[in-house]
This record gives sequence, structure tokens and C-alpha cells, in this order.
Amino acid sequence: MPLLLSWDRPSALVLSAFLLFALTGCSSTTPPPGIAAVTPFDLARYEGRWYEVARLDHSFERGMTDVSATYQRQSDGSVRVVNRGFDTDKNDWRQAEGKAKFIGDANTASLKVSFFGPFYGGYHVAALDADYQWALVVGPDRSYCWILSRTRQLPPGVREQLTARASALGIDTQALIWVTHHRTDPQP
Repeated sequence: MPLLLSWDRPSALVLSAFLLFALTGCSSTTPPPGIAAVTPFDLARYEGRWYEVARLDHSFERGMTDVSATYQRQSDGSVRVVNRGFDTDKNDWRQAEGKAKFIGDANTASLKVSFFGPFYGGYHVAALDADYQWALVVGPDRSYCWILSRTRQLPPGVREQLTARASALGIDTQALIWVTHHRTDPQP
């Protein structure tokens, strides 16, 4: 779940107030009703870089292109999450680092992710390629949705397949933003 923030002091204060308000009102970490997380799930195969191919619009990613998320298991069982993207308004790369934890069994792709202190939001892999090449991720409700791929573009036919799957789950697929990837990220 890519989340990109600017950490200058005024932005951090405004963001802190917004997140406190938003997350206390909608701090669910469970999947939305009718959406089941993928099981079995193998974090070792999910680790690494994923490219955000599509997303529903949210202020924390507005104007971002070339977005990626990198997941890495930590020794305590949590997952380090590093989201990066190019902010077209500021003409600069942005990065946010967070921490994810499994909500229950690590065999189920249902996690809670925090980019800000004790506040967590749901991260649920609702569809996953057998070879871990693409994923459909839903947040705590149907207004959060990401289509991720190991490559910057989905193979032919997969975009339509994932859009149909998301639509069947009650996601507004007409509102999906298809992310452009034309810059080379300076970070490996």
C-alpha cells in the first residue's frame, strides 16, 4: 500500500492532525465485509519491490507517478514497508517508511500497516498471481485499492482480469488511476 509523505515540519503537523482525525474515525484493520484475504500466503515470495500499476485516489498519493512499494521481513516478524514515488508538483522523489504486522495467521495475507506511530490501517491482498507477479490489494474499506505488479506494466489481459475482479468486490473501478512509470528511480 503505497503512502508517500513530505516530512517538513509544517506538513508533518498538518498531516499529524489529519491522520489523528482520519484514523481514529476509521481505524479498522480487518478486511471490508465480503472481501477475503488470500490464503495460503507466503511472505518470502511477496517480499521485494512491487510497482503500483493502479490505485484509487487519496491525498497522500495525489500527483504521484512512478510509485513502488518494497516489502522486507524483519527479525521480529514484522514487515518493513518502503513506498517511493515521484511527486510531479514538487518535481522530486518522495519516500515513506512504515511497518506492517500480520493481523492473524501469517498464512493469510491480511496485515495492518502503520506509517505514523500507533495508527494502523488494513492491508489485505484480495487476489494474488500464483507466481506472485501481480496482486490486488484492498484497505480497510472499498475506497482503498491498489493493483500491484512486479513489472511496471501488467501483461496483456491481466489489467482487464484484475479490473473485473475488483469490480466484483464492489470497488469503483471507473475511479482507478492508472499510474505512469517513465522515470528511473535513483534508489535501487
